[in-house]
Amino acid sequence: MTEITPVPLLDLKPQYRALRDEITAAVTAVMESQHFILGPEVEALEREVASYCACPHGVGVSSGTDALLVALMALDLGPGDEVVTPAYSFFATAGSVARLGAKPLFVDIEPGTFNLDVAALETAMSDRTRVLLPVHLFGQMADMDPVLDLARRHEVVVVEDAAQAIGAEERGRRAGSLGELGCFSFYPTKNLGAFGDGGLVTAQSDERAEQLRQLRNHGHRDKYYSATVGGNFRLDALQAAVLRVKLRHLDSWSEARQRNARRYRELFADADLVAEAAAGGEVRERRGVVLPAERGDCRHIYNQFVVSVHRDTRPGLLEDLRRRGIGHEIYYPVPLHLQECFSELGYAEGSFPVAELAARQSFALPIYPELTEEQQVGVVTAIAESLGRRAA
Repeated sequence: MTEITPVPLLDLKPQYRALRDEITAAVTAVMESQHFILGPEVEALEREVASYCACPHGVGVSSGTDALLVALMALDLGPGDEVVTPAYSFFATAGSVARLGAKPLFVDIEPGTFNLDVAALETAMSDRTRVLLPVHLFGQMADMDPVLDLARRHEVVVVEDAAQAIGAEERGRRAGSLGELGCFSFYPTKNLGAFGDGGLVTAQSDERAEQLRQLRNHGHRDKYYSATVGGNFRLDALQAAVLRVKLRHLDSWSEARQRNARRYRELFADADLVAEAAAGGEVRERRGVVLPAERGDCRHIYNQFVVSVHRDTRPGLLEDLRRRGIGHEIYYPVPLHLQECFSELGYAEGSFPVAELAARQSFALPIYPELTEEQQVGVVTAIAESLGRRAA
């Protein structure tokens, strides 16, 4: 067995060391100002992120989950309303819908991209559907033109879950710029990560942006005067200061992630491990790895590099990687329609077969910008040796 140095799934320390002086200066300036909630740093970040995303407005909030929640609150979503969204995503996508008493309606995903199957959207809708909520999963945008067309024809609103996709593009259009609202997360593991929780909502109109600003601060129109019932979804100035420093480096980090993705493709090809999934997404080769699909008209920013292997092979392979210190993560082990808390919706095993296959077959490999070629060679070597033994 080849000797391999352990590789973490994510290592944020090199990024911090490179920016330590810039970040220290920015955070110190906030501490000197003693202005910690909203204020000039948050307002500057909002302008800069909105410009980066090619959107008229950005409204900073306390997390990516709260970005989804306050966006749906701005649409006055509630009991009796329905939201169509993919069955395969982080829990917050559907959880935010349910928290408001509305009903999530799930659709299956496409094999390869892991994004929603746009062909299934219309059949999932009813006369109670008010929102289409596509997710730009793992850093690649969903196919948005059919979503936008469907929304126009049925007079429903599009909200983009772009939590993992800041800077991603489809046909030159940035994530978060196509729907009426776009929701972003600045969780530390994201391509643009804070030193804690943070998020932002992009908005297309002055009126919607003002509504979001009120909702994030208890519905206050003026101090102590609430036009509506909101919540405490404010972004801290310290987080905004950190994010403003990091935003200047975001494109170079995304390019490094893309470079690492290309290198993985070369290394897996050199190891004769690249496999193709069947039409429904099933991986049938026991010594093969299905690599993530990259649409030609998209800028994939690789928040995650998610591969798939034969469902019976994955448990042993991941145990081998764990023993050798190779970082990995299953995103996501249970699709949303099979989560216990959504059992009352009436979905069952087999309702969304591609999402269920993804949950059984896929896992993420290290892709962070500072990942070295030697580390990637170690990752692919470990996988090749494990699959070789298991396929023998």
